Amino acid sequence: MNASEFRPLHAQYDPANAEPEHELSADPNAFVATLRRIGTGAASDGQPWPERHQLPGRCLELADADCALAGLRVVQEVLLAAERTRQNGAPEEYLGDRVMEGLMMACVGLTAQVIERLQVRR
Repeated sequence: MNASEFRPLHAQYDPANAEPEHELSADPNAFVATLRRIGTGAASDGQPWPERHQLPGRCLELADADCALAGLRVVQEVLLAAERTRQNGAPEEYLGDRVMEGLMMACVGLTAQVIERLQVRR
């Protein structure tokens, strides 16, 4: 059997096999690097929340709300395209009522996430 030309994923995360951190984030647009930035409070554009006068926890909440709003926009665009296809397209192109309901539930869930993150804590 031929050896894979790709390194095993566990080697990247096992502390015994870990490589220097700078090699993991060499490309700032790499998927894993972007996930790490989002996990540490990056907004939907992958950058930290720009308002520096906020407390760090509030910056994380605002970044989470920004990501949820970006996701909400994408889901609503898909929902709009599906509705237009239902109205104007051939019947076999329609995604179906269950998919439409799933898209609406995604909108509701993302909206709830935004509302929860934007609530002022007292």
